[in-house]
Amino acid sequence: MSNSIELVNGGNNVVEQQPTEGGKVELKRKITLLNGVGLIVGTIIGSGIFVSPAGVYQSTESVGVSIIVWTLSGLFSTLGALCYAELGTSITRSGGDYAYIYLAFGPLAAFVRLWVAILIIRPTTQAIIALTFAQYAVKPFFPDCEPPQNSVRLLAAVCLCLLTAVNCLSVRWSMRIQDVFTVAKLAALVAIILVGVIYLIGGHTEHFEDAFKGKYSPTDISLAFYSGLFAFGGWNYL
Repeated sequence: MSNSIELVNGGNNVVEQQPTEGGKVELKRKITLLNGVGLIVGTIIGSGIFVSPAGVYQSTESVGVSIIVWTLSGLFSTLGALCYAELGTSITRSGGDYAYIYLAFGPLAAFVRLWVAILIIRPTTQAIIALTFAQYAVKPFFPDCEPPQNSVRLLAAVCLCLLTAVNCLSVRWSMRIQDVFTVAKLAALVAIILVGVIYLIGGHTEHFEDAFKGKYSPTDISLAFYSGLFAFGGWNYL
């Protein structure tokens, strides 16, 4: 048997099944170290980072509290990523969350986690990312008004279908597209940071006056952390 069967894992076509000489089917390694880094960085630095800052600030209405929320969200996500790195080297099984929960809590809990991910978490996340991309892509054509929602939804649907087709057709092409988009997002973030630093150096520090004046109710803080953690999400997908 010389043919191999490509598998799609969580929206990213990352592995292949390949029959061995003894007839046993095993996973063929297709991701290089660079691809793995690009996958994690590209997943974490998604469209959420361009949307979540507004959500964090709107929930707290405080620049100082927003910075604290971002810092704590980053630390929490780092701890989670380190735990998954240890799990990945200790439990060498494919499946990520499913495999770890299966070994720790049994098949029922693992099935529920997988079911929720497939039907709720991943589709809604991909929809948010696609709509965010479409909103930014369409906005330049409507500088004086809000873009028509139908055009935004249509572009988002086209992007989802196109990327799904690429993931199904080729592992290498999906990784190449992932790498290109990762570099583009990093470049955009670096540009935003540099502009902000230049703006601050120019003496525009009025937003830091009464930096900790804002809303501190449990609901507002929880919503702020939700937005912050959403932007850092993705460290568990590799």
